[in-house]
Amino acid sequence: MATADKRHSSADSLSGITLERNEPGQNNALSDDPYATEKTDEEKGPAPPAPAGSGAPDGGLIAWLVLLGAWCTSFCSFGWINSVGAFQEYYQNNFLSNYSASTISWIPSLQIFFMNAMGPIVGALYDNFGPRYLIFFGSILHVFGLMMTSLGTQYYQILLAQGVCSAIGVSAIFQPALGCIHGWFDKKRGAAFGILATGSSLGGVIFPIMVSRLIRQVGYPWAMRICAFLILGLLIIANLTVRSFHPPRPQKMTRAQLAKPFRELEFVFLCLGFFCFTFGIFVPINFLPTQALDLGMDPDLVQYLLSILNAASLFGRLFSGFMGDKIGRYNIFIVVCFLTAIWILALWIPCKTTGAIIAFAALFGFCSGAYVSLIAPLVAQISPIPEIGFRTGIIFFIASIGGLTTNPISGAILGQSGSWVGVQVFSGVFCLAGTILVLFSRVRKTGWKVAVVF
Repeated sequence: MATADKRHSSADSLSGITLERNEPGQNNALSDDPYATEKTDEEKGPAPPAPAGSGAPDGGLIAWLVLLGAWCTSFCSFGWINSVGAFQEYYQNNFLSNYSASTISWIPSLQIFFMNAMGPIVGALYDNFGPRYLIFFGSILHVFGLMMTSLGTQYYQILLAQGVCSAIGVSAIFQPALGCIHGWFDKKRGAAFGILATGSSLGGVIFPIMVSRLIRQVGYPWAMRICAFLILGLLIIANLTVRSFHPPRPQKMTRAQLAKPFRELEFVFLCLGFFCFTFGIFVPINFLPTQALDLGMDPDLVQYLLSILNAASLFGRLFSGFMGDKIGRYNIFIVVCFLTAIWILALWIPCKTTGAIIAFAALFGFCSGAYVSLIAPLVAQISPIPEIGFRTGIIFFIASIGGLTTNPISGAILGQSGSWVGVQVFSGVFCLAGTILVLFSRVRKTGWKVAVVF
């Protein structure tokens, strides 16, 4: 029995191996595993035959349907979170106008926090039980939270429904769908994640316009309900299509396994990089519409700012995903995220006109798109396949601290100084620091060789 279990475990590990041009830091287990060719029908799954040396089909009807379902979860999760600026502007100027900007910003901050902070828990559950139940219960929580938000009349009610209940549901739907893609795509993984990430961009285009227009036409309660019904329809598709290519491998996490990632410097640098970058990236997303109104921009045009930002992000995420497969995922992430910091410090700070604000929204959106599309591929490139869910969860959890505090800190900086410059410098410096730390992660694996595809 022990020998059979060992064979099953070895085959499972092999089925998830990713071979990418013999990139530094990756181990080739094919020569070490004497049971590598002994796969059961369950392990092969319903996918078409995989290319030699790869456990992923990289295509086929089921693989693309899984990607479709994951795209729907991206639209309903990060796409919804990317529209938080529309709620910040509405709450600050209308519904909760008797509260300070810093107090109101706890609502979107809690959404970002819980979406990320649940990462290790969701990741461990995914590794042990697969995506199906997580996505089902996450769908219920997300839709229920938004429906309860539509009934809220007090600050604490909105905070609990939208900032806590809905956000926990978002975490439970997005991360499992993200984890499934690793099993279905190998050589096309960057492109698959780029396509998946366009869901969040398109959600960020549609939701701000949808919310702003519906609030004026049918009122805030029904605006939230209509959004919830749209999300429900998309999540039904996700529940029907998202499945894992490899069967779940239930295992107990030991202290040694929990501590192992933090003994790897490249993973530690990656965690710190996303921690810092999260502090910076959500500031423009949350405060750009409010700042535009302060500068006298036409309110009818302000409602399209986040849509412009997210529309540009759609192309940025596709670009980052496809180029990541060509020149290296770490390489493209470092380049575009460095440009993100430059746009904040060199363009957002001095811009005072409508044209400049729109230009910043488009450029920032395009370059910052890599943040969403490449999180999981960057983790996977330096992690064993069986630990990807847990390690991605660690990244999300660490990033959640920045997501929780960045908007209240920015609101406090704005409240004390009355100037947007402090908020903009805060955002730009943290984006720059995060990019440099991810660069250190790459250097740890490849050295200072610029031409290495990594």
